[in-house]
Amino acid sequence: MCTVVIEVPGDQATPIRLLAVRDEDPARAWDPPGQWWPTGFPNTWGVRDRRANGAWLAYANQPGRLAVVLNRAAEVVEPSAGFTSRGTLVLDTIAGSVLQDPPSTPAFTLLDVHGGTAATVSWDGISLRRKLLAPGVHMIAHHDVNDQASPRIARWLPEFQALAGTPDDAWREAWLELLARSAELGPDDDRAIVRDNTVHGFPTLSLLACLAEIDESGVALDWAEFDPPGTWANPAFHSGDHRA
Repeated sequence: MCTVVIEVPGDQATPIRLLAVRDEDPARAWDPPGQWWPTGFPNTWGVRDRRANGAWLAYANQPGRLAVVLNRAAEVVEPSAGFTSRGTLVLDTIAGSVLQDPPSTPAFTLLDVHGGTAATVSWDGISLRRKLLAPGVHMIAHHDVNDQASPRIARWLPEFQALAGTPDDAWREAWLELLARSAELGPDDDRAIVRDNTVHGFPTLSLLACLAEIDESGVALDWAEFDPPGTWANPAFHSGDHRA
């Protein structure tokens, strides 16, 4: 299951900071951040799922907006026409579309960052709920925001919260140092952020990490692929600053 850490500042003029780690089946083809949807979603960058042509994470600029979706641990009755990919939710959100209620997807938590605010939209098969995140550092996995029942949140949220307000030129390094320290746990440890979920019955491993700053001028995003999947080996990060 994926992990997201987000710092929402008290001042909406200050960029929002985000770390997102994607867990997925390594056999499911994907593409790194790029403009993969020039016809339907022009001026949108994102991590593409080739099978469904959706996005795990996507962003746009002027004004800056970023959305990322996480699987949620809840059973949803499949619609008669079949499920829609959760990756469509990310692209629709970046385009400013209103999400269908009820959704035709499996359960999810969608994080939407724009206009100096961050909010989650959650679907558990019963209700579609929206939650505006208060200023501070928050963590999301496969249940609710800051859910202490999640071992990785209980273990690492306080340490990320201790990094709140790190200077602009130092926060990425500080967050990555903490991510690297978390990886000293075995990838099959329930407290791990860089994960091997196969021992828990899921065919997924951590594939990549994204670091981003989001404000009105756009999105500055760095990303790195884990090689091999589920392993932290000080990966090289690629940078992309699309702010005005």
